[in-house]
Amino acid sequence: MHRLSTAERKKRAIERAQHIKLILLDVDGVLTDGSLIYGNDGTELKVFNVHDGFGIRRAIELGLRIGIITGRQSEIVRRRAAELGITDIYEDFLDKLKPYAEVKSMYGLKDEEVAYMGDELFDISLLKAVGLSAAPSNARSEVRAVVYYVTRAAGGNGAVRELIELILMSQGRSLEEA
Repeated sequence: MHRLSTAERKKRAIERAQHIKLILLDVDGVLTDGSLIYGNDGTELKVFNVHDGFGIRRAIELGLRIGIITGRQSEIVRRRAAELGITDIYEDFLDKLKPYAEVKSMYGLKDEEVAYMGDELFDISLLKAVGLSAAPSNARSEVRAVVYYVTRAAGGNGAVRELIELILMSQGRSLEEA
């Protein structure tokens, strides 16, 4: 994949995006900037981007499914997912292929109907399995080398919204639809 030009990658990403029905997301480094903040009392804090959140809510309203597969467990992630209407949440999975197979089977989807955005080395196996693979601009270079689409935005700074807009645009739709 790394031998393709940026323009050729985007062209292939748009072609693949036409078939997407389910978008799966990593959390740390994708929905957040990857920072883990702990208070003195052990409280974990994460920062989520409202533009990503709006894009996720609208995508769900427009009929796309959104799910999370993450390597960590976090009450904050479950809370944010609930706020956005995400019901498919798989936590504590460094091997992301098992929950991927489960969610794909649950909805009767084929690989080419699923997109995944990840940023770290343990995301690569899933990125290679899905129809449309994506990474934020600040993902590991090894990850950026194997995906079809690298966003202009960094993780936690609108990368998810950018992917959603690409998918909807390829399907002749937009977030502004009534």
